[in-house]
Amino acid sequence: MENIIDVTEETFIEEVLERSEELPVIVDFWAPWCGPCRMLSPILERLAADPSLNFILAKVNVDNNPNLSMQYRVQSIPAVLAFVDGEVADDFIGVQPEPKIRQFIQKLIPTELDEALNDAQSLLGTRHWVKAEQMLRDLQEEHPNRADVVLNLAKALLAQGEGCEARDLLKAIKDGPELVEAEKLLPLANYLCLIAEDLTEDEDLSELEIQYRQAARLISRGNLAAAMDGLLDVLRQDRRYGEARQVMVAMFALLGDDDDLTQTYRTELASVLF
Repeated sequence: MENIIDVTEETFIEEVLERSEELPVIVDFWAPWCGPCRMLSPILERLAADPSLNFILAKVNVDNNPNLSMQYRVQSIPAVLAFVDGEVADDFIGVQPEPKIRQFIQKLIPTELDEALNDAQSLLGTRHWVKAEQMLRDLQEEHPNRADVVLNLAKALLAQGEGCEARDLLKAIKDGPELVEAEKLLPLANYLCLIAEDLTEDEDLSELEIQYRQAARLISRGNLAAAMDGLLDVLRQDRRYGEARQVMVAMFALLGDDDDLTQTYRTELASVLF
């Protein structure tokens, strides 16, 4: 079968690490002299033949590939390591009942929701905020209690300056890793919402407050760099003004650590504050 392959030290990167970027790869560390291995292998091969389980079964003979065993700390066999996105996602040792192994594999295979959410996150990562919002609203309608969907919808809204709805979404997240991210984003949501709801005329405001509010308008227009420039200018004049620092940190959380704007303006922010 095409999805059952023998892997060596020379082919491991290509056949396991790289292919696991597309499909889960289940690696079976075995040896010809290992009795339990001969019991486990047929189970894994039957599951690999099941069309409802879309994964690759990679078999590694530990006698012929000792460096792989050392690298992944395989001390007893049979050992099964599951790779997703180039990393070990889960593992087990010894022979397990077939239903338990099936569950082990099913947890690794992306669902339609997972795939749709990944697509939406890709749109967020490339700053296609409107398209991401549309996709995430559809997902939220189908899965209203999924915190990851709610969190990403809030991000799409924040990037368009829609603070009030984003704030409500973020406050609805009560636990899990999404709560940590939601708390990082809340200062930005509060800032955008507060300024959107405050109808005070500019002539009644100080120059610094006008500049502070202008950054929110720039965010709603999609000009995040100019907005951060404006917030930095506010902080240069008063390092404790409003929530300017917290808003910038929240914008970094929105964009992600790898974003060019985050890397540039995080350094700028540090130079202003310290």
